[in-house]
Amino acid sequence: MAKQAAYDAVVIGGGHNGLICAAYLAKAGKKVAVVERRGVLGGCATTEELWPGYKVSTAAYVVSLLLPEIIQDLKLRAHGLEILPRTPSSFTPLPDGRSLLMGPEPGLNHREISKFSAADAEAFPRYEALLERVASVLEPVLSQTAPDPLPLPNEWRKASFTKKMRDTKKMWSLYQAMAALGEDLPAAVEILTGAARPILDRWFESDALKATLATDAIIGAFLSISSPGSAYVLLHHVMGEAGGARGVWGYIRGGMGALSDAVARSATEMGVEILRETAVSEIHTEGGKVTGVTLSDGSQLDSPVVASSVDANLTYLKLLDSSVLPENFRQAIENIDYASASMKINLALAEPPNFTALPSTGIAPHHHGTMHIGPSLEYIERAYDDAKYGRPSESPVIEMTMASSVDDTIAPPGKHILSCFVQFAPYHLSNLPLAGEGTGSSVGVGVTWDDIKEQFADRCVQVIGEYAPNVPDVIEHRQVLSPVDLERVYGITGGNIMQGAMNANQLFCFRPIAGWADHHSPIEGLYLCGAASHPGGGVMGACGKNAAGEILRDWR
Repeated sequence: MAKQAAYDAVVIGGGHNGLICAAYLAKAGKKVAVVERRGVLGGCATTEELWPGYKVSTAAYVVSLLLPEIIQDLKLRAHGLEILPRTPSSFTPLPDGRSLLMGPEPGLNHREISKFSAADAEAFPRYEALLERVASVLEPVLSQTAPDPLPLPNEWRKASFTKKMRDTKKMWSLYQAMAALGEDLPAAVEILTGAARPILDRWFESDALKATLATDAIIGAFLSISSPGSAYVLLHHVMGEAGGARGVWGYIRGGMGALSDAVARSATEMGVEILRETAVSEIHTEGGKVTGVTLSDGSQLDSPVVASSVDANLTYLKLLDSSVLPENFRQAIENIDYASASMKINLALAEPPNFTALPSTGIAPHHHGTMHIGPSLEYIERAYDDAKYGRPSESPVIEMTMASSVDDTIAPPGKHILSCFVQFAPYHLSNLPLAGEGTGSSVGVGVTWDDIKEQFADRCVQVIGEYAPNVPDVIEHRQVLSPVDLERVYGITGGNIMQGAMNANQLFCFRPIAGWADHHSPIEGLYLCGAASHPGGGVMGACGKNAAGEILRDWR
């Protein structure tokens, strides 16, 4: 006979947001269970020992946006969290033998940018100051539940008077904060909604600098740098303080899973029960209210609250009988954009990359930060051009990090882990000629990512070798995660690491859909607490924290 247990709340998914949500609920005295499908915690923020001695951050790889109050509230440092800052933070080698090194060290950016343009060296501090002013307005928005300000039909959702007042207050606070930008307001609007390329072209003349900044605008998105919405991600490099200072991105000692483990230890200490290698097969409802879940082994967990940290597609259309949802809500969920073109390659190296543009022996400063393969705006644009026709990029954009350069706990002595995030690898492949292979070649009818992922990974390694010739010969192990693998392994629809595209129509009061931006759903007691909700993707923890706040408010 299947076991049955009762909880105040059940959290679906042991990703960092799910664990954070559970921890805050337990902190308030609730009896909570977290159900995780895999044997390891963290979702995309996980560490796995793929090969003996190598602790690999298989998906997410850096942190900055994690809310400082979460670290404090859950006492994560006492539970083992240690964030290692990266200095320098960015390195871009160029085909002509030059390179651009950037970071927080005083004077470094001015010296390096001056090699390409004296005017750009003078303009860059002003550019960063603008981004920081806009970020200062945006950051408070990320750390609170999004409002639902649109005048939607009552049959969609009947909001209480107190909710309307809360939402009005939030919108008024945002209005006042935006007003404080003064003459910078038009530029702020463009950054929040516009395309990265025209902004960068307006500010700078050096292609090396523009390409370095532009790479950050498209990582994790299926967008061109000329597409509206790509500029928003430019803000991320000046946001967050988890690395010890504003905009300093860091590694987590022991890999990204060490963050999730620290949250799990905090949550367990407060009484949260974590069930691993256990999947939720169904969310139960009765009379428009959630009543609990059924697990893959047939067990039932009864609960008046279910908080799901998996995406909206899985939550509402796979785990829930969608017939219990209003038709307008179900249709809107079906229309969420999960377009993805990201691929992850993890390499175990016998030695660090030795770049032609900046030769080195052993670990050098430029290995500490993000190493960009994407030398010009045209290179980035052409990489996107391939993907928009359903082809993996012939010359992909590759963002590489080597956390082992500052963390000696994740690889054997003298060995290293090179984490490669690749753009563009479209989830949907088309029967079209492969780029650079002539009109007679095509992906082929019925060809899947499982058929071509190793071939494409070979091409990515070849591209890295054009800048660091030693890399192909010093690879000892390799893991390749295609967009389809990302979906299969981490349960993210379409391989989208943000649980839904971060386009303007799917952000803030429109995330996951208009009218339901406050983590609630049409089913009483069913909430979203993962990146499918505001403020979206990234290792922030805000989704989980804010959802817990809404759940506790409803309890009161």
